[in-house]
Amino acid sequence: MVMIAMSGGVDSAVSAAKLIESGYEVEGLHMTNWRDDEPYCTASQDLQDAKDACKEIGIPMHHVDFSNEYRKEVFDEALEELKAGLTPNPDILCNQMIKFDSFIKHAKRLGAKKIATGHYARTSMLMNKQLLLKGIDSNKDQTYFLHGINASVLNDVLFPIGSMSKEEVRDYAYKKGLPNHDKPDSTGICFIGERPFKNFIQKFLPPKPGKIITEDGEILGKHDGLMYFTLGQRKDIGIGGLKNHSGDPWYVANKDIDRNELLVVQGREHKKLWQKKTFAKEMNWLNESFLESIQKKGSIACKAKCRYRQEDANCEITLHEDGVKVHFEEAQWAITHGQYIVIYEQDVCMGGGKIFPHSEL
Repeated sequence: MVMIAMSGGVDSAVSAAKLIESGYEVEGLHMTNWRDDEPYCTASQDLQDAKDACKEIGIPMHHVDFSNEYRKEVFDEALEELKAGLTPNPDILCNQMIKFDSFIKHAKRLGAKKIATGHYARTSMLMNKQLLLKGIDSNKDQTYFLHGINASVLNDVLFPIGSMSKEEVRDYAYKKGLPNHDKPDSTGICFIGERPFKNFIQKFLPPKPGKIITEDGEILGKHDGLMYFTLGQRKDIGIGGLKNHSGDPWYVANKDIDRNELLVVQGREHKKLWQKKTFAKEMNWLNESFLESIQKKGSIACKAKCRYRQEDANCEITLHEDGVKVHFEEAQWAITHGQYIVIYEQDVCMGGGKIFPHSEL
């Protein structure tokens, strides 16, 4: 039996229907991973949408509440990183700790032999090793968010829509009469929904005001707390229309935790917003042969990206202490500490790690 993660969205619904078409015995399992009473939380509606989709497809649906696990293993961890000046990515940690760990364990307790999700990704067997490949739809490929999962689970995972485009998925859902065929995609933080980030985080991390400064040390204003900002941020800095400066927009270029100062620069092309080198640790390798090649050669040429909505960029990777140094051919924009660098060779995702500051860069 295949247990499909039914989110309530169109991608998982189509995945379930495709599995049925392929002859699998399929059951659905919906996860509730966040609970609150605010209108931004869509947990109740998502559960109902998942039930409706399962009923239309004709499969049983189970429900499990992982909200305690999510709070402890994902959300609390994200808060700690924010306090440390990093910019966390809860979606990646959620895949690692919840969807491809807690979910799989629960599904197997219910009798599942394999699990499936509605991610835009693929797997392929090569030399008795299961590889993670990009989804065919380059605009929807989600391997960036999947790079942190344990490589061993790839043997038990199916991605039924990995070879489909989003347009094909919606068209398939419409023709099948699936009730969520036109449900909008979720773009908020994993399971928390779309809500004003600063207002939400303030409930957990109270304001800690400090100075907003230029690279020349000029004080432009005050910020409410460094944890509310990320590198490359343009909106909601609160210093627009300053006199004696050019009309170029301001961007966050650095967060000095020790001094509690927010450094801003003008213009997207400012040199402080572009870097060729970065360092990552807490590496997760999905392909051991790739790691062995780096160890043997000392460094390896490949491609990588430091954010989801970014083209793969040519780079050279070198092992260093407890992580890797990455040297890009061309400077990359707003490389952000706490985010992840994900490594590729053609369509194969080799893994990745979390970006941290390093004294040698």
